[in-house]
Amino acid sequence: MNPGSRSRRDIGVLMGFLVAALLLAGVVSYYASGDPDGLNKVAIDKQFASSEQPHDLDDSPLAGYATTGVDDERFSGGLAGVIGVAVTLVVAGGVASLIRRREPQETRPGATSGPSA
Repeated sequence: MNPGSRSRRDIGVLMGFLVAALLLAGVVSYYASGDPDGLNKVAIDKQFASSEQPHDLDDSPLAGYATTGVDDERFSGGLAGVIGVAVTLVVAGGVASLIRRREPQETRPGATSGPSA
């Protein structure tokens, strides 16, 4: 088997992780707590939450864990999660691809460094 090729098992595991990530982002995220998370909770407890200022990206298409233009709150949040997972995977895959290309040939598993004596 070619060392650079993926086995069916590897592809199955990757697809399983992808499906799990999409389900968590698109479905399970709707049931997440609406209570303030760590930093927001500390800001409220320490009474400096009132000094919060608008962020430059507050009007971006996915701001606030929602999708602009989608009226259904459940679908909007799920769609934002799925888009976030997709963007993260594309960026991570691109970075991994760039790193792999820059890696010297001799250090790759299964690579040969030329004719052996």
